[in-house]
Amino acid sequence: MTDWVRLTSHQLDQEVMDVTESAEQNEADRPPGKRNVIALAIYGVIAVVVIATAVGFSFQRGGLSADIRNKATLIAPAGAGGGWDLVMRESQAIMRDHKIATNIQVVNVPGAAGTIGLSRLHSMAGRADVVMVGGTGLLAGVQQTKSAVTLNDVTPIARIFEEYDVLVVPADSPYKTVADLAAAWKANPHSVPFTGGGSFDQLVMAQFAKAAGIAPKDTTYIPKSGGGEVAQALVTHTAAAAFSGYADLVDQIESGRLRGLAMAAKNPVAGVELPTLVQSGFEVTLANWRALFAPPGITDADAKNIRDVFYEVMQTSDWADAEKINKWTRVWLEGDELTTFLAQEDETIRQLYEELGK
Repeated sequence: MTDWVRLTSHQLDQEVMDVTESAEQNEADRPPGKRNVIALAIYGVIAVVVIATAVGFSFQRGGLSADIRNKATLIAPAGAGGGWDLVMRESQAIMRDHKIATNIQVVNVPGAAGTIGLSRLHSMAGRADVVMVGGTGLLAGVQQTKSAVTLNDVTPIARIFEEYDVLVVPADSPYKTVADLAAAWKANPHSVPFTGGGSFDQLVMAQFAKAAGIAPKDTTYIPKSGGGEVAQALVTHTAAAAFSGYADLVDQIESGRLRGLAMAAKNPVAGVELPTLVQSGFEVTLANWRALFAPPGITDADAKNIRDVFYEVMQTSDWADAEKINKWTRVWLEGDELTTFLAQEDETIRQLYEELGK
């Protein structure tokens, strides 16, 4: 690349000399100042064209030769510090420390519930060195924003883990059990406002409402931007109950500010001493899963290579530590089973939004 650009710069100088000499001959009767302006303008135009061509050539050549092991771009379709970003930062560190891959960069592409990142991924057709994380929230975002690009337009690699919401109330709440809360909610849905950290949490609330015999569209939901705001809404009694990621609220539960009632999971969660909503008699199982996606147009061999890299990442003790800290439950899924799962989840979310009146 460097030699090519250096050669082009030399050719650029020669082209400018030829063009400016011609310009000077044709403009000899103009004042010197105007001749200089014309020459500089011509030089600028040629420079822009050549540099743009050089950059384009470099991008194409890099894209053709790279794969995920020697040049990895990990896309988090959200800002730094969120759940999607955490997955890619952990993966980057493990790939580097365990020499699974090299030249690894994490790129944040936030906006529109992840769909801007999805559109960016879709535009990188054939790139075998790019992978993006997504999940339940991205499926929801595609539906809510009516995104032109969907998960059907990119290459699914693998589902890697799930994390679960916890149902909480303020520490001084009169609701001691899930049954207490459900009974009061059903008697007067608007008298028990819920809060949560985003669209996924509202979907879990909607599933709980259905299980409790309440029409989701009759509920009150106050969206917040994260666990801190959720906890604040509860302790100030702006909201009576909440669904949010367990990792976001565990400190508040352990400190006694909030009371955990149950986990929204199919099975008991290791390290969490709370029953599931299923165990409490309510069929609420919507999980916040994470999956990996590559651009369209890559080969089966390229997809397998990306899958193998992340499988290696997940076999390390560092990944096991991240699972323990963040309460991630490993649920690896790939191939036709993953395609079927994505279609089923898409339909579940569509139905919940419809019942919410959205």
